[in-house]
Amino acid sequence: MTEEASSATPGGEFEREPVPDSALLGSGKFWGMYAGEHAAGTEFMIGPLFLAAGASLSDLILGLLLGNVLAVLTWRFLVVPIAMAKRLTLYYQLERISGGSLVKFYNLVNGLLFCFLAGAMVTVSASAVGVPFDITFDVPSNMFGLSNPSFTVLVAIVGVVIAAVAAGGYERVARVANIAAPWMIAVFAACGIVSLAQMEATSVAALSEGKFWDDAIAFVQEKNGPQTFGFWQIVVFAWLCNGAMHFGMADLSIFRFARSKASGWAPAIGMFLGHYMAWIAAALLLAALIKIQPSLAVGEDGKVTANPGLLAFQSLGWAGIICVVIAGWTTANPTIYRAGLAFQGVLPKTSRTAMTLVAGAVATIAGAFPNLSAQLLGFVGTYGTVLGPMGAVIFVDFYLMKRLGLRDEYARHSGTRFNIAVLVAWLLPVAVGLYLILWQGLFAAYAVIPCWIVCGLLYLVLSKFTQKELADQANASPNI
Repeated sequence: MTEEASSATPGGEFEREPVPDSALLGSGKFWGMYAGEHAAGTEFMIGPLFLAAGASLSDLILGLLLGNVLAVLTWRFLVVPIAMAKRLTLYYQLERISGGSLVKFYNLVNGLLFCFLAGAMVTVSASAVGVPFDITFDVPSNMFGLSNPSFTVLVAIVGVVIAAVAAGGYERVARVANIAAPWMIAVFAACGIVSLAQMEATSVAALSEGKFWDDAIAFVQEKNGPQTFGFWQIVVFAWLCNGAMHFGMADLSIFRFARSKASGWAPAIGMFLGHYMAWIAAALLLAALIKIQPSLAVGEDGKVTANPGLLAFQSLGWAGIICVVIAGWTTANPTIYRAGLAFQGVLPKTSRTAMTLVAGAVATIAGAFPNLSAQLLGFVGTYGTVLGPMGAVIFVDFYLMKRLGLRDEYARHSGTRFNIAVLVAWLLPVAVGLYLILWQGLFAAYAVIPCWIVCGLLYLVLSKFTQKELADQANASPNI
């Protein structure tokens, strides 16, 4: 019996073994999941934030186009070949390279960051549920301040439903996304069309002039203060806002089920119907609200806030409310699924279902703090900076280690539980990146690729020393 076969788990998700041929999925499952995940709740938050940050309409249209093309290519040519060759989760693959003790720390960080992202989607869904009940979506001044008690209760209810779906496994997550995605995409398009009609921007000339957009930016910046968000920031953000999933290889856990490489193009539907069309449509929702009812766009603190439920309700009524709720679910479901796998990597003897429920609980707690969702432009770049570089370790291990005479999957073959080369290669560039982001004001997404490259190079160089040192020690040990 092989090591892989002996590590099989009864849950059917193949957390510690390669996915067998009998469990592989066709491309349709991936197209539906990526459509549901990326034409989803984050779009209702991120789209308006572009407008609030001062991005011009032309920069947004062209910058998102280029950035999303780069993101699709990264998924297809960076993640999919390794996923289909190894058929392992990110977490088990890292364990074989880094050792069990080190990967537990990484898994904990990974799972928590994914929970915070899922928590923002719980907030988004709860904001929509609260609109018909007149439950407000207050954003407190304190980063970790709670909203009002009624909204906190809504967050708890929504979080329980999302966690229950994610706990059912990848097949259930994909099924929910397949059902919801086509309708949600249509609603997003309707949001943009209705918003343009509300602003009377129904001609090519009106769109090219973009005066309605500029007026909305001026209104926001009068309330919130001046900001700028240029073309290359938009490109890099669109490319790397999911950096942890492609550069960081988190979606190895998803594409290990792929039957063919054609599934690797599935992120395109999420990028261009979600991170392109839906972001722009969601931004238009805020522009329309500012033109028609500017008082509704201003919170109790006198600043403009993006309330996803209110924006959608003002445009499409109940259809908008339902879309925001389901959109939050379809983003949070696969994110909590990934977090559950990460937590299971910390406690391998536990079931994936139990750990997914734990992840759902953490995400629900995070969702009770509305300021987390209001910081998405910065947060997704930061978590890509933290998690992305470890993907370089997997890339180097897969493509370069054997070619350079080094041992791939070193922890698995040597028996070490703590590969110091991986720890230093990961933490050193991440520490520098976080310093530049948090203390020097660097736009968070700019740090992802430099940290990724430095991590890969460091891992390669350090492995030459650490693997040689351990080999020399073994040769020097007397035979007993």
